[in-house]
Amino acid sequence: MAVAYAVRERIVDRWIDETRDHYEGGAKQVYYLSMEFLTGRLLRDNAANLGIEQALRDALRPLGVEFDRIREEEPDAALGNGGLGRLAACFMESMASLCIPAFGYGIRYDHGLFRQEIRNGWQQEFPEEWLRFRNPWEFARPEIAHTIGFGGSVAAVPVGEARVRHVWTPEETVEAVAYDTPVVGWRGRHVNTLRLWSARSSEPLLLDAFNRGDHLGALSNRMRAEAISKILYPADDHPAGQELRLKQEYFFSSASLQDLVRRHIRTHGDIRSLPDYAAIQLNDTHPAIAIAELMRIMVDQHDVPWDEAWEAVRRTFSYTNHTLLPEALESWPVPLLERLLPRHMQIIYLLNAVHLDHAAAAAPGDLRLLSSVSLIDEAHGRRVRMGHLAFLGSHKVNGVSALHTRLLRETVFADMDRLYPGRIVNKTNGITFRRWLLQCNPGLAALAAEAAGPGVRDDPSLLRRLRPCAEDAAFRERFAAVKRANKAALAQHIRRVLDIAADPDALFDVQIKRIHEYKRQLLNVLHTVALYDELRSSPSRARVPVVKVFAGKAAASYHRAKLIIKLIHDVARVVNSDPVVRDRLKVVFLPNYNVSLAELVMPAADLSEQISTAGMEASGTGNMKLALNGALTIGTLDGANVEILEHVGAEHLFIFGLTADQVEHRRRSGAQGAEAIAASRRLAEALEQIESGVFSPDDRGRYRDLVASLRGADHFMVAADFDAYWNAQQAAAGRWAERPSWLRSAVLNTASMAWFSSDRTIAEYAREIWNVPGAC
Repeated sequence: MAVAYAVRERIVDRWIDETRDHYEGGAKQVYYLSMEFLTGRLLRDNAANLGIEQALRDALRPLGVEFDRIREEEPDAALGNGGLGRLAACFMESMASLCIPAFGYGIRYDHGLFRQEIRNGWQQEFPEEWLRFRNPWEFARPEIAHTIGFGGSVAAVPVGEARVRHVWTPEETVEAVAYDTPVVGWRGRHVNTLRLWSARSSEPLLLDAFNRGDHLGALSNRMRAEAISKILYPADDHPAGQELRLKQEYFFSSASLQDLVRRHIRTHGDIRSLPDYAAIQLNDTHPAIAIAELMRIMVDQHDVPWDEAWEAVRRTFSYTNHTLLPEALESWPVPLLERLLPRHMQIIYLLNAVHLDHAAAAAPGDLRLLSSVSLIDEAHGRRVRMGHLAFLGSHKVNGVSALHTRLLRETVFADMDRLYPGRIVNKTNGITFRRWLLQCNPGLAALAAEAAGPGVRDDPSLLRRLRPCAEDAAFRERFAAVKRANKAALAQHIRRVLDIAADPDALFDVQIKRIHEYKRQLLNVLHTVALYDELRSSPSRARVPVVKVFAGKAAASYHRAKLIIKLIHDVARVVNSDPVVRDRLKVVFLPNYNVSLAELVMPAADLSEQISTAGMEASGTGNMKLALNGALTIGTLDGANVEILEHVGAEHLFIFGLTADQVEHRRRSGAQGAEAIAASRRLAEALEQIESGVFSPDDRGRYRDLVASLRGADHFMVAADFDAYWNAQQAAAGRWAERPSWLRSAVLNTASMAWFSSDRTIAEYAREIWNVPGAC
């Protein structure tokens, strides 16, 4: 805490000065609304960006304290789940590094997602106590609080003879209290603000009830309010969970809009000029209700005429779509919205009526089009399509990779694109090289600076100077030495956490990401079982030693994903204890995956598993981080893998499997997984062992339904892609056996990743969507 406070002191003055200067100078601000900000630990991040990390090390050493020991004591901020939250954190850092004035807005979760523990191979969820010893980077701002309403009624109050004003009287209110964290850009050039909202009851204690002896009842309002900011993504497979999720989304969207509107009016006087001074980016559909909320604020509270307000809203908002998955394109039951946010439902109805009039005029008589583009899905129990609302209320809608953007135009938003052509654009995701190279892999960063020049720390494009080094045998060996040191550090961690010996000279085959069927950890497990069978049947045959490294969390209510975690552990138990296999195959699952664990694993990876079902991964950023650190990608033509292929070159990746178009064709044809299984001896044998209970003798029927799903529709193309995946793995093993060839490809992966910097991505947003110049 003392070290963190010492660093914080170097930040605060410039933070205050720059924030004041931006407002006094009339600078246009970016407001980034996101349910997640997965910042990770901030001590090293802030010290490195300020350029004082070495000074800290020098100051601590005479005290007998090592800086690396100190920084490992900092808990990871439990403010996100995976790629969405980590992307938001990278973007905030890049905006600060490019001197783009910005506020990040989200929720200050008391416990975040959950802490994952593995007990007997099963995932168990526990509260993440990241705030137990306080957060030294945040500043509580109790003077900044906004009232958030839920429920109640709406009255139409006459105003003059020709119009009425709608007055919403909420039944329930909570307070959103601000907590501010400075976001430091590279070289300390600029500091932005991450403002997170914590829920507080407007009536924390019902004193009469308490004095009557109803002590729990006296605290019920407080408990109900504070539940809003307790955890990220509460299970929503029941009505109470759905209501809490919607409350969370409205809570932070409303607080953020009230906050930025208050600041805008104080500085510029008139809410009508908001689009000239504010660019609001919706990070996925979670904050989409902000569209209706800003309309409510402008029309009901500031008397802006409807058409003028709608034009201002559209000019202010833009929307990033991150997924084609139906469950992530949120929709809410109309009765829930009518009960919880009655005025917003009225606004959505009117927006929809005007929108459908436009659609009917554009395509007279096309009832299918009207049904497709309506904000209300009438086919599934009347639900509000939040993705459609975000699209309609934004002047730009972006995908996050070239393939994803194409599929947005062709599938999810095909009809919306037809009505509003040119609104969909692409902004391929990026990562901040400061954290994912300079900080997490200092050995490789030093080698790159030596070979490409010290300017590479400021300008990632200079990494291309490493390309000729791939032909230099001496450089390749130094590159390999850095990689082995990183692998030794990971092997030590594996030994300490799991008591499993992992050979640093083996091929580290890494799949670290959220556990989901479309990400196909199951395909990787099936390869592991088939490889295990081959090792047992030919024990004397020379083979490349492999360490399979898995990590990731499954959503608490996602039972199939949790079953896949159990399968990984069941296979690991059998494989790791088989004396025939010896050290030629190890399987490890590292629990409680977070940013800090990723910083340890990614520099140590040799093979990067990016094997999602083609057409289902929007972009991915783990693929970029692993390639930057010299891992070769084994993957499908999905998400940003396509662009990595273009920049790195096909000969330096292992691409396999069905394309997105082929996946769609196979689904339409009704092809069954049984056909692919019958054609693949290895796959059939692996599935038979799993199904019969070879890996689960305590419950031989545990995986019967899982295997049956592959024999049937095989929706995620696990069976269909298995043989192609096996062949790609064989090609990777062959390349690994040819050390100079592998190292050449590894160097070229690192050298070819400059385009994937989040600085490039943010510069594109600023120039082409937000119309905000950098101030550096």
